[in-house]
Amino acid sequence: MNCHQKELSISTRGKDFCRITSKVEEAVVESGIQTGLCTIFVRHTSASLIIQENADPDVLVDLSNFFAQLVPESEQYIHSTEGPDDMPAHIRSVLTKTSEQIPISQGRLVLGTWQGIYLWEHRTGSHTRDVIIHISGV
Repeated sequence: MNCHQKELSISTRGKDFCRITSKVEEAVVESGIQTGLCTIFVRHTSASLIIQENADPDVLVDLSNFFAQLVPESEQYIHSTEGPDDMPAHIRSVLTKTSEQIPISQGRLVLGTWQGIYLWEHRTGSHTRDVIIHISGV
């Protein structure tokens, strides 16, 4: 079994989705692995990774709106030293994921036709997020 790792540095523009599918696909090609598993991990507690609709941007808008209602920033949280958006961002990342696993077949990610990989920034301001891609297989 072979392994390959790559670290991405993703600049965000505040609360938004950054589509990273092509960057992950590039890492799979670089690895030379034909059959295996790709694990993606974000090294932060106020951002997440999701696999979601890649064709209709309204899906992402609806997700953002839903989470804004589910975890509002207007609440008074005990943890508030980093600003009013920080604790809600931590809650949102707990409700989503900090990692994803995708099978690899014939040297390609096995994603559905309408699936894309996104880094979801939960903070209001711009950040640089580190994403680790680990690929293993043959």
